[in-house]
This record gives sequence, structure tokens and C-alpha cells, in this order.
Amino acid sequence: MICRISGKLVDRREDSIVLDVNGISYEVLIPGAVMNSLEARVKEDGMLSLIVYHYLQVEPSRGFPFLIGFLNEIEKEFFERFITVSGIGPKAAVRALKMPISTIAQAIDIGDVSLLKSLPGIGGQRAREIVAKLQGKVGKFGLMQDGGATVTKTRKGKDNIKEEAMHVLSQLQYKKFEANNMIDTALSRNPDIKTAEDLLNEVYKQKTKK
Repeated sequence: MICRISGKLVDRREDSIVLDVNGISYEVLIPGAVMNSLEARVKEDGMLSLIVYHYLQVEPSRGFPFLIGFLNEIEKEFFERFITVSGIGPKAAVRALKMPISTIAQAIDIGDVSLLKSLPGIGGQRAREIVAKLQGKVGKFGLMQDGGATVTKTRKGKDNIKEEAMHVLSQLQYKKFEANNMIDTALSRNPDIKTAEDLLNEVYKQKTKK
């Protein structure tokens, strides 16, 4: 299972790039939401590192391996949630995710079917299924400051949820005092929050109400 790939960017296409890794070229599919920020992450020598979603498309008597690239873990995490919707496979998701992830997440959260069905390959019925499946579960992705955030997943286990949420918000390029105020306000609104995920969703809700 390939989880990361680093190589020299030698070709860029509409929905994919080609990386030369020690003389072997790999085509990596890239969602449009990620492609828009790709250039800023290429080093002066052309080197680029990506987090990878690796899957095997199986057809009768044969299978095709595919690599899908992301700049950070939270982009990959959103992609993995997006493909849990019935009828949306990995390749369809690559085509659909053309807008910034934060925009798509916000549309899901408020049930904006019109915006969702404007995504390539997503019709009205599929847009409604996306809302039904993911509404209320993607708040933290709406907090992304798309275009330059280097994000890591929240740590699992029984760590203090406030510390976990601070970690994510700092990676999303919020200043420490700003993130702390957002978290404290969220906890005062809903003191029964038990996970960092729920805390980030509450932060997102209060931010959208301003």
C-alpha cells in the first residue's frame, strides 16, 4: 500500500500529474481542489511530496491500481468521507472536487444542493444524497483556509480535546489566541462536547453564524 510519494514533477495534465521517482514515472490523479494549490508546493528543483490514496479498480479478469494525491492529511480525510456516499467512487470524486474543500464542506453543512449539483458529475439526486450522508459531519473541513494550509490529523486517544482542537486550528493557520477564543466560545455554548471532532464542528457552526 502506497501512502506517500515524492518525486520530480515532469508533467501536469487536467486531472493528474506525472512524478519521476528515481527514473520511474508515476501518474497521480489530483482533485481540482488540490491542483489549485499544487504549484506553491513544488520546490525549486521540481520536487514534490504528496500524501496518497491508493486503490485498485477491479474489472472482470483484471485490476487497475490508481494513486490519488493530496497536499495534506485533512484533504485526504475529506476525500475519504466524500466517497462514502453511495455512487461516488474515487475517480468520480477526483472529477467532482473542483471547488475549494471548505466551500464544498460549507455547502454540505447548510444543505446547499444547488452548489453541490454544480460539481462535475454530481446531479440533483446525488447532491441530496451527499447532504443526507454528510451533513453535520464535515464542519471542521469548512474551517480550512484553502490554498496553503499544511494540516495533520487530530491525534487519537484520550488526549484533552481542547488541545487536539488547538492543534488542528493551528495547522489551519489560525493564530493561537484566535483559536483559543473560538474553542472557549464553543465549549461555553456546548459544554457537553466529548470529542475534538465535535468541538471543531461547534467552532465551525459559531463561525458561520457571525
